[in-house]
Amino acid sequence: MSSPHEAPSRTRPTLTLRRILLATDLSPATDLATEWAFELASRNDAALLVVSVIDPDDLVLPGGGFRVRVDQVRDRREAVAQRLVERGRDIGVKVDFLVWTGAPGESIVAAAQAEHVDMVLVGAHKRGLLSRLVIGSVSEYVARHATCPVLIVRDLPETNEPVTVGAA
Repeated sequence: MSSPHEAPSRTRPTLTLRRILLATDLSPATDLATEWAFELASRNDAALLVVSVIDPDDLVLPGGGFRVRVDQVRDRREAVAQRLVERGRDIGVKVDFLVWTGAPGESIVAAAQAEHVDMVLVGAHKRGLLSRLVIGSVSEYVARHATCPVLIVRDLPETNEPVTVGAA
């Protein structure tokens, strides 16, 4: 029997990664997140689901016309995603992909729930403070609303200075 001053014993949940969702716009800005996703999937013998969301608002010109059609963007993203499927095949990782149209944050969270993934990886784009305040951050939205763990992968700042770890 435990005393009233002892913390209750808690079992630590274990995280088993069977299915990982990589949320990406398939641009070079999310290459590091893609590398992490393949590494995690490979190390954990997990399947990788690549989800790319086309935000129609990003395609609209100020006058109301479209810079490019949604089907053209979809075709390009599917071609890039197909290369990721082939890469997975080469290293023994099962890769599937979905290309959705809609609000990116909401769509990624919905895909994670619908596909019963164990973790979401999302790359963080470098945006200014004003941009984040006005339009928000997809990675932040996913981190706040997903029902599974979320790993936000961002590039380290580029510097020519040597990095020293530890006390000065």
